[in-house]
Amino acid sequence: MTNLHELPATTSRLRVLVVAESFLPQINGVTNSVRRVLEHLAAQGHDAELVAPTGPVEYAGFPVTRVRGARLPFYKEFRIGLESRRRLRHTMQRFRPDVVHIASPATLGYQAAKAAHDLGIPTVAIYQTDLVGFAAQYDVPGGAAAMAALTRKIHVGVTRTLAPSTASLRQLEEMRLPGLALWPRGVDLDQFAPAHRSAQLRAELAPDGELLVGYIGRLAAEKELDLLTHLDDIDGIRLVIVGGGPEEQNLRRLLPNAAFLGLLHGADLGAAYASLDVFVHTGRHETYCQAAQEALASGVPVVAPRSGGPIDVVSPGAGFLYDPGNGVDLRADVMRLVADPLLRHRMSLAARRSVEGRSWWAVNETLVGHYRDVVGRNHGTRRLGVAS
Repeated sequence: MTNLHELPATTSRLRVLVVAESFLPQINGVTNSVRRVLEHLAAQGHDAELVAPTGPVEYAGFPVTRVRGARLPFYKEFRIGLESRRRLRHTMQRFRPDVVHIASPATLGYQAAKAAHDLGIPTVAIYQTDLVGFAAQYDVPGGAAAMAALTRKIHVGVTRTLAPSTASLRQLEEMRLPGLALWPRGVDLDQFAPAHRSAQLRAELAPDGELLVGYIGRLAAEKELDLLTHLDDIDGIRLVIVGGGPEEQNLRRLLPNAAFLGLLHGADLGAAYASLDVFVHTGRHETYCQAAQEALASGVPVVAPRSGGPIDVVSPGAGFLYDPGNGVDLRADVMRLVADPLLRHRMSLAARRSVEGRSWWAVNETLVGHYRDVVGRNHGTRRLGVAS
């Protein structure tokens, strides 16, 4: 595994081709991370281009090359990239990147990795989606085995794979993948902060002074949101659901007393986080769990599964980790916080402190260090003249 402290420090400008399986207008962890990476590259004076199946004409001043895509039959709101290796090679030969950044690779990412290999360009792949767990949760026949094979096939062919948590790193190590390193996610400490707690929003959602217990994220089957039914009858709380997705109508039926606020962005999203008293997460297949980190930055104690990313994200004293899939354990942890105002206050302070060193600037500077390292190791092997 690569040691972060050994990465080279230099200021030369890089040319980075970012290939993403999803981008705007889709709002998810992959999109948000890619946006932050592009913004950082722009701020630091690097050159970049984005290849994705959706998106605006440009982002952060960089052009966006849109490629063919298709919707998943079991999740029509999610679009994946489908592009030929030949066309991706042509894009790389035109842009002439120093490194190709492959965000949460699946179908598009696999072809991009092969195209870059053909041309001798180093690749940094970001492991961000647990495709195996995703397929298993949707009960696709043979899906878990196919996704495990695809994950290995993709990551064997890249120069370096960056995993967001120790749990995902172990998962990849068990696949005997080379070139692994740990790269966590950053958080916007200005957008997500306790100061954004809104008395007006709290009054609207809890007119009788109820405590607000909320989930913020995608409303999809792999998030196991049916576990929230174990919280629906706790006295003195109001469930708050922020987000959208294919499970929304089913959740409205299961949780008739919950407040559904839909998709929120910017200041509205920051206020929603900070106005909660307890944040809950239910899905066990999170490679990182950015939503939990945003809640912590907002000074909100987190209750999440003892699985995947939350094991790293939720520090002791900033929340509770419960047995994955166990609604009884989830309810017990939430009730501990509901019943004890002093415990909530202590955990609120600890939550914010636990993420104060995780700014996006810091983690993206580490990412640039990985770029430079693979470029340096690859010096002299580029073959951009390969025919397309």
